[in-house]
Amino acid sequence: MPVQTEWVQFGSHAGYLAWPERAALPLPAVVVIPEIWGLNAHIEDVARRLALAGYAALAPDIFWEGEGRPAVLQSERVLEVQAFMNSLPPAAWADPAMRSAALAALPETERLRVEASHGVLFANPGKLDRMTPGLRAAVRYLKTECPASLGQPVACVGFCMGGGLSALLACEEPELAGAAIFYGSAPPLERVPRIACPVVGFYGALDARINAGLPAFAQAMEAAGKSFEHHVYPGAAHAFFNDDRASYEVRAARGSYTRLLEFLERTTGP
Repeated sequence: MPVQTEWVQFGSHAGYLAWPERAALPLPAVVVIPEIWGLNAHIEDVARRLALAGYAALAPDIFWEGEGRPAVLQSERVLEVQAFMNSLPPAAWADPAMRSAALAALPETERLRVEASHGVLFANPGKLDRMTPGLRAAVRYLKTECPASLGQPVACVGFCMGGGLSALLACEEPELAGAAIFYGSAPPLERVPRIACPVVGFYGALDARINAGLPAFAQAMEAAGKSFEHHVYPGAAHAFFNDDRASYEVRAARGSYTRLLEFLERTTGP
């Protein structure tokens, strides 16, 4: 089935919208929240997959500022940082000394570019609250303006940093029908009572850093009487769903996507 796609703007924000061409509109909608790398080819592909499943899928460009991205976060700069990080052993991601040694080996012009963009990108996980207004605007756009989804339920799904943003959006957006978290950090536990929708989480068993916060999150959700279903996949690491990365694990990706579609049907279906 063909999928229609277009770049849309909503207020001071922008994103990639996909919906099934031959479906009767309007459709339930999904906000697709990207990894730390922002809106890229992989996230656009995920939006198209969800469109093929029968949804209007909007992937916001979380780096968009008014008229576009700042120079340091242009797509080619982000891809350059991603290529650099992927060239390092996994331990270097959390080891500044190893990263610095690898950066020092780059030609000076490239090193300065990578250093500047890396600094901005990897400061973002500590500033997630700054991104939630744009995600709330995406929910409102899908629900009240977008012809493909006008008046229909809106859920969200996020990956990596976007998984943490999906959890935060569930805390801050009362109109959300459901929130799916792929290996994202738990929200501040004091905000859990604000969650008004079901939440599902998908985690890799080898992802120790993210999984460390999972028991407390699950306990807080239970104590607050919230719906939280979560699945941990054996043998899967962080970013197991991303088929552009070495961490891709097909069994975990397949199983979690099946469960995601079941969750979306339950939370946004008739």
